[in-house]
Amino acid sequence: MARILVIFAHPAFHKSLANRYLIDAINSMQDVTIRDLYQQYPNGFIDTLAEQSILSQHDILILQHPLYWYSAPALLKEWMDLVLTRSYVYSDSENQSAKLTQMLQVVSCGGSLTSYHPNGYNRYTLRQFLLPFEQTATLCGMRYLPPFVIDGVHKHGDSERLSQFANRYRHLLEQLREESLTIDESCHYLSHPEAEA
Repeated sequence: MARILVIFAHPAFHKSLANRYLIDAINSMQDVTIRDLYQQYPNGFIDTLAEQSILSQHDILILQHPLYWYSAPALLKEWMDLVLTRSYVYSDSENQSAKLTQMLQVVSCGGSLTSYHPNGYNRYTLRQFLLPFEQTATLCGMRYLPPFVIDGVHKHGDSERLSQFANRYRHLLEQLREESLTIDESCHYLSHPEAEA
């Protein structure tokens, strides 16, 4: 069984209906650790050694966040800058990050995925905006899984739709934990077709 670390970053979590559904769906799962960065570090000062220690005890890294200006909230970027240091990632002796095998982004965005298209409002696919995260995973020796996206959160307050996303998210983590998710299945199961159009 793989151990999963969810690094969750939402500066206004109390206002986020979509992410509340997602977090509630996985909160009680065995072998899943959730780190809420804005709750853990309200002053923005990240304990690098503590975070590296926690990271080294897990196999799969999940970065869960809303899309802020086509990227992640500031504290998540700070976490990546401080925790995924060159000395930590490339250490020759007992490489702490070597245990991490996969990285997944779980992203909520206000617009629909059809707006993330060369001919759409945002001019690029969502996957293109997330390329720096994909390259980070590659440099850290992790396989980057196609992102899990919950879109249209500003337009849809539909509890049934959000429940479906939450159930799908939990099922995905169950498959990752049990190491039963194949590469072909991840490409089909995690991505919305519009994201790659």
